[in-house]
Amino acid sequence: MLYDHILIRFGEISTKGRNRKQFITKLKRNIRFILKDFQNLTYSSTRDRFYITLNGQDPEPLVAPLKKVFGIQSFSVAAKCKSEMNEIKETALQAVRSQNPEGKTFKVSAKRADKTFPLDSTKLNYEIGRHILVNTNHLKVDVHHPDINLRVEVRKEAAYLTFHDHIGAAGLPAGTSGRAMLMLSGGIDSPVAGYLSLKRGLEIEVVHFFSPPYTNERAKQKVIDLTKQLTPYCGTINLHIVPFTKIQELIQKQVPENYTMTSTRRMMLQITDMIREKQQALAIITGESLGQVASQTLDSMYAINEVTSTPILRPLITMDKLEIIDIAKTIDTYGISSRPYEDCCTIFTPAAPKTKPKREKINRFESFVDFDSLLKEAVEQTEMIEITGQIRPQHTEIEDLL
Repeated sequence: MLYDHILIRFGEISTKGRNRKQFITKLKRNIRFILKDFQNLTYSSTRDRFYITLNGQDPEPLVAPLKKVFGIQSFSVAAKCKSEMNEIKETALQAVRSQNPEGKTFKVSAKRADKTFPLDSTKLNYEIGRHILVNTNHLKVDVHHPDINLRVEVRKEAAYLTFHDHIGAAGLPAGTSGRAMLMLSGGIDSPVAGYLSLKRGLEIEVVHFFSPPYTNERAKQKVIDLTKQLTPYCGTINLHIVPFTKIQELIQKQVPENYTMTSTRRMMLQITDMIREKQQALAIITGESLGQVASQTLDSMYAINEVTSTPILRPLITMDKLEIIDIAKTIDTYGISSRPYEDCCTIFTPAAPKTKPKREKINRFESFVDFDSLLKEAVEQTEMIEITGQIRPQHTEIEDLL
């Protein structure tokens, strides 16, 4: 098998300083985790590259999962040979022949990463190109728009020959920026917020508020499916299902209608914060986009945020709906989010929610009721499901697979 390696290039990790090794170590673990079902693979790395030796494994099934690993800028299926000129020329010839070159044009793009190699990039291009021309028929050189672009990277340990780059997910390896709680409703926005948070290296846990009988099992399954759709980017996500019926019914009875949305969001935020503390996370993530709905005006956020000092991360805050939908379609959450099963916020939406709620008013409305005991009860009765695309035993760790 000529193409027996995958060459992985780091992205933003390359800009890191003393802590660079930690990012690379986490990326290695994430790659090995996502490819755990492929038993023949072996792994190695240098300071700025990661290599997968295929050992006879067809590379095609590896492409899709690798595209979802944050921290990879690009990767290529590669042929590897010794950093010796005759070996490079012969491997290059075999590689071009494998591309059915008759009647096509080609160019060689060589890069001398090892500056001790006796030939520079220009001479490498010439020597390799000449060898290919002499030993093939009906193949011409086109340096501007070639049908075949053979890239040759000469490094100290070996030379790598590739034709095509697969674009990676970029960002930072999942789990390098700490842990945060994602408030996932079941709509279009919050899964996108989760995806963008994962891209910045966060490990996420999901919190969903479930209000039977007003919301049914299909709404719950919708959230499970959305969480599953995010797992290829990080491996495992804990999903916390919070029973919210009692609190929501009490809000409807005790709080004036135009303030019920504000109070609902405040209660949700407090519960999420309590679960966050229990799970030792450092922030809360929401899918809020400024001005999109009544609870997402700046005045509303100011009134709602009062209940916690925990950092609130809002990856979508400046995006419009069409931008969010485009990302949702890209990560395949849009179809799931569009299922017609309402979440607890939707079913109790007031006719005219307050867009500029006052802190002093909402505090006064909530002061007549003992919400604290209900909040604690909801946290105690929260169901946690560990999701990895399929539900696994809770004790499984990434490190067990290394």
